[in-house]
Amino acid sequence: MTNALLRLRERSKSFSSTEREVAESILADPQLVVDMSIHELAKHTFSSASTIVRLCNHTGYTGYKEFRKALTYELAQREQTKKNEQKEISRSDSLEEIIQKITYSNVLSLEETRDLMDMEVLRACVDMLRNAKVIYLFGMGASLCAAKDAYLKFLRLNRLCVINEDWHSQLVQARNATREDLALVVSYSGATVEIIECMKALRENGTPIIAITRFVQSPVSEMATQNLYTPANESIFRSGAMSSRMSQLNVIDILYTALANSQYEESLNQLSKTHIHKPEPAPGKASR
Repeated sequence: MTNALLRLRERSKSFSSTEREVAESILADPQLVVDMSIHELAKHTFSSASTIVRLCNHTGYTGYKEFRKALTYELAQREQTKKNEQKEISRSDSLEEIIQKITYSNVLSLEETRDLMDMEVLRACVDMLRNAKVIYLFGMGASLCAAKDAYLKFLRLNRLCVINEDWHSQLVQARNATREDLALVVSYSGATVEIIECMKALRENGTPIIAITRFVQSPVSEMATQNLYTPANESIFRSGAMSSRMSQLNVIDILYTALANSQYEESLNQLSKTHIHKPEPAPGKASR
């Protein structure tokens, strides 16, 4: 399922000035679409019914009715999520309650990541990965762990990857990147100062950028060529980067599998070639 608000926000860059103003009103208060007819919305946004129809068409819907239905369903899902959302971990929680809360939070995060996935964007990202001369990976803190996972996966497919742990080295790799390369940026907040500096260098070089970031407007999402979104649902235990890490790893798994599937036979051969066989333990000795 494609997210209606995500479509609207991503494609609003190509709208006319009038359509963009209507889009901004809807993004600021999506409930307007649920509560108003097309003529009421036109009056409220100082536009016309034809402008709103064009906006819906440019967003990928046949008309206002289909767009309204999709957005109504999306808002209902959000409301249900809020009702079912787990409470924060409390001091009095038992181990059983902690297991239930963390598991529920991770499952919910994966489901929301699935719903935020735009198929057109994913296809474009797979093409970018396949055609890149070098894949440069960027991330700080917990997001660096996800970037390392991507490094290991793409390496198995014989994709030339570069990753560095410290920021200065990441900035140098950004300055060395070219138009023929690709940058994969992982940033939950979308506002990490070090990552933004790297992205500025990448843009100066004309290097395409795929960003894995949360579903909010941010400097990272604005500078990226393509955005793959994760839910903005971290809890008070943000320092553990739990749900966000699960979402990031899920997106990376999807990217890796889609890339491998796009060159199926070659990928099978490469995975077989790079598989490292572990020696069998000697009889009578337990493996570790």
